Amino acid sequence: MTATSAHAPQPTLADLVERRFGLPTSAGRDRPATGTLADMLARRVCRRFRQEPISEETMELLFAAALSAPSKSDLQQASIVRLRDPDRRRRAEALMPSMPWIAGAAELLVFCGDNRRMRRIAELRAKPFPNDTLDMFMNAAVDAGLVMQAFITAAEAEGLGCCPLSLIRNQIDELGRLLALPAGVFPVAGLALGHPEAQGKLSLRLPITALVHEDTYDASGFEAELAAYDARRAALEPTPAGKQRYAERWGTLTEYTWSEDKARQYSVPERHNFGPYVRGQGFGLN
Repeated sequence: MTATSAHAPQPTLADLVERRFGLPTSAGRDRPATGTLADMLARRVCRRFRQEPISEETMELLFAAALSAPSKSDLQQASIVRLRDPDRRRRAEALMPSMPWIAGAAELLVFCGDNRRMRRIAELRAKPFPNDTLDMFMNAAVDAGLVMQAFITAAEAEGLGCCPLSLIRNQIDELGRLLALPAGVFPVAGLALGHPEAQGKLSLRLPITALVHEDTYDASGFEAELAAYDARRAALEPTPAGKQRYAERWGTLTEYTWSEDKARQYSVPERHNFGPYVRGQGFGLN
């Protein structure tokens, strides 16, 4: 070790916050960039995996950690479908043709909201079940989201890479049949999991002040914060002309920003069959 490297300043949590948001901060300036907070601040999406399996012991530990997540009223309304059969997995991957890299992941999981267990428990205990409602759907969806995030945190603590996949809902009817999902169960998101082959991208986030409100919701400064964020992100992560979304419809811009990209993304109808699918699974959504 050289004298220079021996005395080089060690990164702090503040350094990680500044990299994530592109803004100066003093929060965490005196705390080294280690531990769970550092891992979460530095997390990157992973879309390139080594051809290496994950041990069954590790998978069991990850499932155990994930299912230890908070659960609404201890109802435990989440389930995970692990796609292990090669043919079934290939068919699931075929539902996401724009993401061929998923085939390189060691594992493909689908996290589901699961209200079926409570319906079955009501039958077993001879109790009525008047709760095929939007609130019951939301409870199950949130439970599944919490379990998935807990799984991601645990997996990344083990040195694994993850990429959530909302695209798996694009062909919801086909997916439901492929996974044999019964009434009361619906997919929330998929997850590609494996050993990272390369470091993924760290995405700049909207400023904390735009997302955290005190006492009441106040977005009065959002337009100015958005413009500043767009400029920061474009400077760090410029989008080449060939990657601009729906250019055939909206054209190619010299200054293409995050907000332009997201506005274009939501300008096209998407997953309008999800509501009918969920109602078909028994949720009244009232």
